[in-house]
Amino acid sequence: MTDSVFTRIARREIPAAIVFEDEHVIAFMDAGQVNPGHVLVATKRQIETLMELEEAEAAHLFAVAHRVARAVQAAFAPEGMTLLQTNRPAGWQTVPHVHVHVLPRQANDGVGLEWPRKDPPLAELQALAARIQL
Repeated sequence: MTDSVFTRIARREIPAAIVFEDEHVIAFMDAGQVNPGHVLVATKRQIETLMELEEAEAAHLFAVAHRVARAVQAAFAPEGMTLLQTNRPAGWQTVPHVHVHVLPRQANDGVGLEWPRKDPPLAELQALAARIQL
């Protein structure tokens, strides 16, 4: 697997505005800055999707995303906050390295996230739920 841009940032091969770092994750300003304060929280270990992480790694990733979101809220006072984690191209993932977007939001900021509601009946929802084994 080719090193992702996030792996290269973690190794300091590519400069970035780093917000937080520990031995497992790194948080840095998204170069695209959808809105001021847009931060990416990524694992240092290059893993493509959330489903491939160990549960403790996923928990730590989201714990750091929570800390970053609180800090972004304090620094930028946005009206809202979107935390977004995507997997594989069909799931809108553009960098094959697991990460969470911490995106401060303002009303009418032009950011969109839409999907068509299907509204299946309860019986269908129950059948779908039965397929999920935890």
